[in-house]
Order: sequence, then C-alpha cells, then structure tokens
Amino acid sequence: MLRRALSPEARQPGIELQGIPPEGNPCSRALRPKTDARPFARTIAAVLALTAAAFSVAPNVSAVAQEIDTRAKNAIVVDYTTGAVLFEKGSDEAIHPASMSKLMTVEMAFHALSQGRLQLDETFPVSEAAYQKEGSTMFLDLRDRPTVEDLLRGIIVVSGNDACIVLAEALAGTEEAFSRRMTERGADIGLTDSVFLNSTGLPAEGHRMTVRDLATLGAHLIREYPEHYFYFAEPDFKWGAPAAQKNRNQLLFRSGSGVDGLKTGHTEDAGYGIVTSAEREGRRIIAVVAGLDTARERTQEMERLLSWAFREFRLQTLAKEGDIVGEAEVWIGAASTVPLAITQDLTVAMPWVGEEDTKAVLIYDGPISAPVRKGDPIGVLRISIPGVGPVETDVVAAEDVAEGGYMSRLGAGAQFLLNKLMAEISS
Repeated sequence: MLRRALSPEARQPGIELQGIPPEGNPCSRALRPKTDARPFARTIAAVLALTAAAFSVAPNVSAVAQEIDTRAKNAIVVDYTTGAVLFEKGSDEAIHPASMSKLMTVEMAFHALSQGRLQLDETFPVSEAAYQKEGSTMFLDLRDRPTVEDLLRGIIVVSGNDACIVLAEALAGTEEAFSRRMTERGADIGLTDSVFLNSTGLPAEGHRMTVRDLATLGAHLIREYPEHYFYFAEPDFKWGAPAAQKNRNQLLFRSGSGVDGLKTGHTEDAGYGIVTSAEREGRRIIAVVAGLDTARERTQEMERLLSWAFREFRLQTLAKEGDIVGEAEVWIGAASTVPLAITQDLTVAMPWVGEEDTKAVLIYDGPISAPVRKGDPIGVLRISIPGVGPVETDVVAAEDVAEGGYMSRLGAGAQFLLNKLMAEISS
C-alpha cells in the first residue's frame, strides 16, 4: 500500500522537495519550508513510501534502455495498456510513411462503418484512376465491383493502391477530398504531426507522419475497432491475381512472436518500415521502425525490439480503484486530515531491474477547506519511473470531513500566526 511519508517540517507554507532522505526513513524525502505570499494555500507534494508488500519496482529504465539500439532511423516502442514509451529514436521527426499511412485510410473506413455510413457488403465501381494506379495492387479490373470488405482486405493484407483509390472515391468523391478528411480526422484522434496528401502513401511532397503518430494510430485502431482487427492477421488474400498474395508482415508467420498486425511500408526514398502490434500472455506492445535498408532488416529489427520489450518490462498494478494512497490536510475541519483514494486501477510498465529510484508523489493544493465531501477531487498521485516518464492518476476524498467548531477555528488561527512568524524569521 502507498502511504505518505511527511516530516513535521513539511506541514508549512510553500514546501519544496529536497531529495535527502531523513535518518531512519529511507523511503521519504526531507521537505523544508520556504516563504509563500499566500497566507496558507499552497501546492503540497507529499512523497509517499513505496512498501515492498505493495509492489516491487524497477526504475532504472535509462540503464535498461541503453542496452538496446536499432539500425532504424526512427523507432518507438510503446506499452499498449499504459501508453508508456519504453524506447524511442527520432520519434518526432517527420518522415514519409509510405504504405504505413494506409492505416489512416483504413481508419476512415472503420469509422464510417461504425457510424453506419458504410456497410461491409456494399459494392463500388472501379474508376480509371484506381485501375491505372501504380505500385502494389489487389488487381482490380474496370468491370469489378468489390465489396467494402474486399477493399479492406486488399489494403490491409496486400497493400493495394487501387483498393485505396476506390475506397477514397466512394467516401469523399475524390482522393484529394478524402486526403483532406484524413488529415482532419487524424488530428481528431490525436495525431499531432501528420499531413495526408493521398490515400496510398505514394511519394508526395508534404505527405508526412512521425513514428509516434503511427504508434498512436495503431493503438487507436486496436482500441476503437476490435471487431475489425482480425483483418490485420490474415496471412493472404486473392482477388485478380493468379495466386493469393501473402501478407507483407513477415512476423505474422514467426512462431511465438505474438504479432497480429498492423502494416508495412516501403518506397525507395523512405526505405522499409513497419507498424507492429504483438501480444504475449495478455500484454500488448506497439512498435514502429522506419528508414531501414531491406525488408529482411525491417523484420529482424522489429523482432529484436519486441523481444526486448517483453523481456525487460512487465505490467505492475500498484494500487486498485478505491485504495487509500495518502491523506490531505484540512483547514478548519472536524478532522485535521482527509484520506485520499484513487479513482481507477493504477497499472504501470516497470522494468525488471532495480527499485530505489521510483518515486510516488501526492500533489494537491492545500490545506483543503472544510467541509469536504466523499468523492471530491483533491489532486493527483504521480509515479515517476526514470526513463519511462511520470504516470498520474486522480485522487479524491475517501470520506466526509465536516466543518470544525470553535476550538478548531481557534487552533487554525494560532497556527496561521505561527506560520507567518516563522516565515518572516526565515526570510
């Protein structure tokens, strides 16, 4: 269980963390007062003790991360459940995503299906533009009328540019209009640096994404459209070709890899890239690599990064919804403190090594003015894992605290005067 480890000196206006453990309590951090212009309200950062009975932590991620690198120019590895970035390299650099940007074309179709604007058995004609489109193809003919499901398989499994054009024209009239909608929709779902100028990912100046956005998009597809995710794991697809075309994601065929999606990409200028999702023993990792020289290198680098992520990190539940994680000071209340509880399970991605550098900090503006009602939002609990970044969850009052009577007000007034005097002396 988490508990707050505050020294008496911490209960002063305007505290700051010093990072020096007081004698006899290696889990806490010494806090000292500093002058604050506000009479009593301040942001309190209470360091919590991390007890071995509650969880074992492995904070030294920077040391772990240094053990892995990649030949990819750009890469990111993300824990799907927590969103923690386990490794990144050039993750915010704009790249040409090649066919990996077809994931956004697929998202547009999935979104339309979820809204009822599109049906899987609906058919569309093949335009001259789609028929003539260069690059990978599902071999559509001008006389064909493929269903939406056929087109989705043509895009996801065999990366058909012709299928992208048919779908784009069906949803927006023209590929240009569809591309504008892709960019707008991308921003709506959290893509921060993506601009789409076509539906296929073919080279176009200004058509760009980042590997971070590609990871975000992959996670979005899995989370929002689980009923359609199975398409990404299909091994092959046959339409107009003499034989079925195999899925270009070679990791689908590696025993024990856990890979079940998502999309490869390649152009001469962009090199080889892939957005991958893998699940092992109930834990999912999203990873992206880009800018590699060969398809074989792409497969090798992705397999290596996935194996590293599953081996070196684990999911750890630190506290359950409703658990008491600390307390907040109450101003003129029937009780001097109120217990605080988290509003959801707190699960984080932890490396397997070390434990001493992970910190849990309770942050709130206080003291909290009475009365306090159970469920009132109070602040946040922040877990800092070096190299992974902070994880925060909301904390609320776990019980009511009524207003205090005459003696509580008298004591609060005396404490305020004492605090003010101490602040003047220290200044």
